[in-house]
Amino acid sequence: MTAQRTLQAAGLVALLAVVAVFPLVFTNPTATLFAIDTLIFVVVASAWNTFSGFSGYLSLGHAVFYGTGAYFMAVAATDWHMNGSTAFELLPLAGLVAAVIAVPVGLISLRVRRHTFVVITIAFFFIAQLAASNLTVTGGSSGLILPSPPFASATFNNPFYYVAAVLAVLTVAVSWLIRRSRFGLQLRAIRDDEDRAAGLGVRAMPVKLTALVLSAFLTGMAGALWVYFIGTAYPMFVFDPLFDLAVVLMAFFGGLGTIAGPVLGALVLEPAQQWLTLQTTGYESQILFGALFLVVILFLPRGVLPTGAEYITKARAVLARRRERPPEQSASELAESKSGSSKS
Repeated sequence: MTAQRTLQAAGLVALLAVVAVFPLVFTNPTATLFAIDTLIFVVVASAWNTFSGFSGYLSLGHAVFYGTGAYFMAVAATDWHMNGSTAFELLPLAGLVAAVIAVPVGLISLRVRRHTFVVITIAFFFIAQLAASNLTVTGGSSGLILPSPPFASATFNNPFYYVAAVLAVLTVAVSWLIRRSRFGLQLRAIRDDEDRAAGLGVRAMPVKLTALVLSAFLTGMAGALWVYFIGTAYPMFVFDPLFDLAVVLMAFFGGLGTIAGPVLGALVLEPAQQWLTLQTTGYESQILFGALFLVVILFLPRGVLPTGAEYITKARAVLARRRERPPEQSASELAESKSGSSKS
């Protein structure tokens, strides 16, 4: 166990070192663009998993919180004339606005059980999308254009990359702390059997609502960073239905309800999707990802990491049984033992 923990710690340190030096080694803007998008999806997938993966309530409306944070950043940065590095100070406020929006959403949607909850989150998503397309404050269908940050062109992506990396580390750390806490145990009890958890004293509604609000806070910060990076906010892109499907696929691919699963899903699938988008025309990349979703659900329902861990555990058990098995007796010894037993 000590050796395993040491190996995990070494792998974590190596991963953080790679993240720290990535934009210094790969200076190509396309590479850092892929990296920023990937880190943003690490944040969102881990935040989504903190609620949906731990509680079992699968949300298809997290784009509401992502878009809320994005539009707050777009409006605030423009009206308050905040640009450059100072605009990053708006990220916690964007997360707070998304968390406030999550309270009424949660109070309404969490009164029902899981299957109905999915439908209600989809309804909230379309309500938010229609509102953004028609409200004056969001610019309607014309959208909003943010002030361009005065960063050097050669290293324009680097500030966004490092802020995204900090958010990713923060989100994964929060997810890890929650899973190891009593609060995380209550969430997993709700996921396994909500009625039994309530019978054991778990106050399901406050626990679920708290997890949803925290998840919305982290998702809102990610949306604010994303929109400040791309510089424009249009309803069809800010509130994108494919966004929720991508986040769910990442969590399922790596391992729903685990810490490393959503991270692995984002690190693998987001760069792959970006690359496919550049290599294909039309909706080929979305079609391929839809097919991948079906494959994961049918053949890897628990995700890559849990399934791989099961195979490793089985292999270790087989090796342990082989080592403990006594050496086989020779034919003459076996015959003598049988004759001795018959005489007795």
